[in-house]
Amino acid sequence: MRKIKEEGVYFSSHIDGRKLFIGPEESMQIQSNLASTIAMAFDECVENPSTHDYAKKSCERTVRWLYRCRDELALQNNKEKTINPRQMLFGINQGSTFEDLRIENMKEIAELELDGYAIGGLAVGETAEDMYRIIEAVEPYMPEDKPRYLMGVGTPVNILEAVYRGVDIFDCVMPSRNARHGHIFTWQGRRNLFNEKYANDALPLDQNCDCPTCRNHSRAYIRHLFKSGEMLAMRLCVIHNLYFYNTLLQRIRESLENRTFASFHRKFTNILDKRV
Repeated sequence: MRKIKEEGVYFSSHIDGRKLFIGPEESMQIQSNLASTIAMAFDECVENPSTHDYAKKSCERTVRWLYRCRDELALQNNKEKTINPRQMLFGINQGSTFEDLRIENMKEIAELELDGYAIGGLAVGETAEDMYRIIEAVEPYMPEDKPRYLMGVGTPVNILEAVYRGVDIFDCVMPSRNARHGHIFTWQGRRNLFNEKYANDALPLDQNCDCPTCRNHSRAYIRHLFKSGEMLAMRLCVIHNLYFYNTLLQRIRESLENRTFASFHRKFTNILDKRV
């Protein structure tokens, strides 16, 4: 359970019932101690669906928290024993699926001239079309010279569509989480290794992939590992999916540099989400 208040968020421990608290200052202190390259601002990701009134109040609170994050991180970066005194701060755009709130929030946080800006509160149950609509609404108001980060996204096609709309950075558990359930991303589409058709399939997970898994193991063997309850199955699939995502982002970057992204986008949005 959690309770949102102006000073921060109060949590009830599921283990011993103790009350835990974290606010903007505590969040910056923790991230400073972790010494990450980027510190993410403390924000509220509202539930989906959410009312316009609550989402508006949440945005206002998140902006107030952002000012406190900026001030606290400046203090942390100036401390003599700070591990990473050049830690950057990214603000997070919120506003649920309401375009007016998203745009107003983006305008406000852009005024702080932070190191980068994230679009948060998406991929939480809304349709892909709603996600793309919000990105398109917000992107014109994001500083052109700062990184744009879409939080918690997503499938290979989600990434292609978001890059097409101006996003630079992503994070997502999907490649590793899906891999642990035998769901594989390939350049032909998505495979489910639990399908019976792979029981005697001697081909690699993806014939166009050069990852260690595809160089050394067959679909049938990895399916057998899953069916036998062997942890190695998950590890091999995680290796492949992470390799696939890295290669996808590399090819996206190359197509942008070569000015061929439009054709790359058209080709693979029709392929990568197919079930094969």
